[in-house]
Amino acid sequence: MSRSRAVAYTSSPLLASRTPIWRSKLIVAGIAVGFLALAARAAWIQVIGNEFFRKQGEVRFARTLELPANRGRIFDRNGLLLATSVPAPSIWAIPEDVDRDKAKLARLAKLLEMPLPELMKKLEDEDRSFVWLKRQVDEPVAKEIAALGLKGVYERKEYKRQYPEGESAAHVIGFTNVEDRGQEGVELAFDKQLAGRAGSRRVIKDRMGRIVEDVGEQVPPVDGQDLQLAIDSKVQFFAYQKLRDAVLEHKAKAGSVVVLDVATGEVLALANYPSYVPGKRHNLSGAQLRNRALTDTFEPGSTMKPFIAALALQKGLARPDTVIQTAPGRLTIGGSTISDAHPHGALTLNQVIQKSSNVGTVKLAMQMQPREMWDLYSEVGFGQRPQLPFPGVVSGKLRAHKTWRPIEQATMSYGYGLSASLFQLARAYSVFARDGELVPVTLMKSDSPAAGLRVIDAKNALAVRHMLHLATQSGGTAPKAQAMGYSVGGKTGTAHKQEGKGYADRKYRGFFVGMAPVENPRIVVAVMIDEPSAGRYYGGDVAAPVFSATVQQTLRMLGVQPDMNVKPQIVVEAVEESF
Repeated sequence: MSRSRAVAYTSSPLLASRTPIWRSKLIVAGIAVGFLALAARAAWIQVIGNEFFRKQGEVRFARTLELPANRGRIFDRNGLLLATSVPAPSIWAIPEDVDRDKAKLARLAKLLEMPLPELMKKLEDEDRSFVWLKRQVDEPVAKEIAALGLKGVYERKEYKRQYPEGESAAHVIGFTNVEDRGQEGVELAFDKQLAGRAGSRRVIKDRMGRIVEDVGEQVPPVDGQDLQLAIDSKVQFFAYQKLRDAVLEHKAKAGSVVVLDVATGEVLALANYPSYVPGKRHNLSGAQLRNRALTDTFEPGSTMKPFIAALALQKGLARPDTVIQTAPGRLTIGGSTISDAHPHGALTLNQVIQKSSNVGTVKLAMQMQPREMWDLYSEVGFGQRPQLPFPGVVSGKLRAHKTWRPIEQATMSYGYGLSASLFQLARAYSVFARDGELVPVTLMKSDSPAAGLRVIDAKNALAVRHMLHLATQSGGTAPKAQAMGYSVGGKTGTAHKQEGKGYADRKYRGFFVGMAPVENPRIVVAVMIDEPSAGRYYGGDVAAPVFSATVQQTLRMLGVQPDMNVKPQIVVEAVEESF
């Protein structure tokens, strides 16, 4: 039976028939074509068209690391550091890889100065491959974190700025953000020069973030340029201290001081209070950040009167000894009455400035054409933005002379109806200090004398300077401006603060602008005290003492020899100025 079955199988026509040769060749050819296709695909991927796949691999594993440039340092005129960069590692993590050891995480949170729940919240999303834990920690802290050996936590080399002079120079130097980009002050104004250019390094990393190998050429960073400012850090610090003391003593809202070297046009100090510590900027207000000496404008009040006196001399309308009748101490123009604080009667031009008479100043101004006043004001810089590379510098307000009504021309002669910054006021007074030349100003150190722009004749500038000297003597409005060992000259100003469309009843700004020594001025100092509220508010009481102390200290530091016998001075009460 089994044999009959075997015969049946062998006699099957399917098995008995011979397979065509072309079929086997077709199968072999198909297999060969498959292998060729695979080989071609492999060649395409590996040799010819590998760009796409190479890029995909790089996306997953290749990284371009930025090599940060060291930000340039900032020095004062004497080479003392005002700003520098120090290493400050930043701590980051791969959440999915972080070791969940509670004791180590608690220690990490303490080192990072953050609550443990806050740290855990940063690490809770395990799908993320990168998270900053804290930017720019101190190096000792970074070393302690590394010593923890916490898996998945790494550090990155970065820099942060340090400001040795702290709050005294904060408004000049400014600060940078966490990315080391300038945000305020010189740091912002000269950010491009200070920042330099970052380098780069192309590397392959594994999934743990570890560098496996370098790819391509490394581009080295180019460090930023160093800057040397005209600022004298010692003058800056002293001016800031005296300003702060005055603001606190008189319960004022704020204050500013500007010190200019009129020989070179250098800005020696630019102090403001309230201030801030550049490295600790939490919960800061705009009032603290604002560089008031450059950004705030105000009606300059009686500090404008010397310019009217200079113009009267220049136009031949008066001489220093010309008598002007100011009785009965008031004057009506266009229905408005202009008054002096006290009636003075007949005054010479010298005395008009010494005693700050509104009536005497207006009588001179009304003999002039509005355009003549406008021209002089414009030439000394009012209504124009100072050419200073500093953020927030303002131009103030000086309306076109064609729009002036008689009463407006009158009030502009004693400082109402126009506005200026304290810096503009200080620079304008360089005309009197430089024998009629307006000095260009600079924030950068300059060893050579600056070429000034002639505005008034030298003899007229000298005559006004004598008037300013009289204002600081007995019978003037600012005897408290006198400086031990140095002759001084200057002018007080007290102005009502604008509020809405009018003026506040009991809000004032007191200021003083002057120069020293009088015979050969080296510096101009301008002081402004905003809203003194402790009883005294006249510029001669609140601002002049800051001027006096700043002048003494600055001239000593500059090596200027005293031009007066150093002896105790009896300071009499100031004559109340009209405003």
